[in-house]
Amino acid sequence: MRRLAFLLKPQWLALYVVAIAFAYLCFTVLAPWQLGKNTSTERENAQISSSLSADPVPVTTYLPRQDSVAPDAQWHRVTATGRYLPEAQILVRLRSIEGEPAYEVLVPFAVDRGPVILVNRGYVKPTEGTGVPAFDAVPTGTVSITGRLRDAEGVPRDKAPLREDGALQVYSINPAQVTDLTGVPLAGSYVQLVGGQPGGLTEIPLPQLDAGPFLSYGIQWIAFGIIAPIGVGYFVVAEARARRRDRAAAEAQAASSAPLTTEERLADRYGKRR
Repeated sequence: MRRLAFLLKPQWLALYVVAIAFAYLCFTVLAPWQLGKNTSTERENAQISSSLSADPVPVTTYLPRQDSVAPDAQWHRVTATGRYLPEAQILVRLRSIEGEPAYEVLVPFAVDRGPVILVNRGYVKPTEGTGVPAFDAVPTGTVSITGRLRDAEGVPRDKAPLREDGALQVYSINPAQVTDLTGVPLAGSYVQLVGGQPGGLTEIPLPQLDAGPFLSYGIQWIAFGIIAPIGVGYFVVAEARARRRDRAAAEAQAASSAPLTTEERLADRYGKRR
């Protein structure tokens, strides 16, 4: 009963709750988050690898209609013939290319007998800190381009589009957002130009085929989720044992210093205990 009362003390109950909550977060949030990123990275690496040896195909193979998206064909090379719509050009700000700040330039492209797609022309480096530099306009008339299919990025909720240096600017590449801003209907995936294309700027390099640390991080969070309650249990048991030792020592000391009985005092007086 005494041990049960010890285990149910408020400080220990609070520690149990914290350990259980931490383990729950490890198993349901933190580990799945890292393992999900690892799965996404592995999937992207596989798509990039397969795209390096695959021949380009017409963009309408994957985006036949205006409402088409092609998540399973990301990074595959596609071709398109049509014309740029420069009046709807937009810049993507706060980008980083090989560790350097950059603007990426987006412009709709009307595909002959196909949808209107968003094209990433490449990037330009800012001037004087964050200034938008001068760069070439897209060609007029009909052109043929080659690029890589890309999935739409998420739109940050806390960063609204703005107009600066005479250009409309956004913080991510999302065709639906560009449609809302320009009124030009766009397919759900976009095309990132490869080098040497009409209207292209500096080519955006492919990501490195690196799995990253996400798998090891996920395993670490699982380990933390297992260790936390075990650690709490260990400290509780150790504290209980320490308290028992202290109590036994105190009882032994009290017994050794207990007052003598009458018989013991008489025996001491007459030397019988010596």
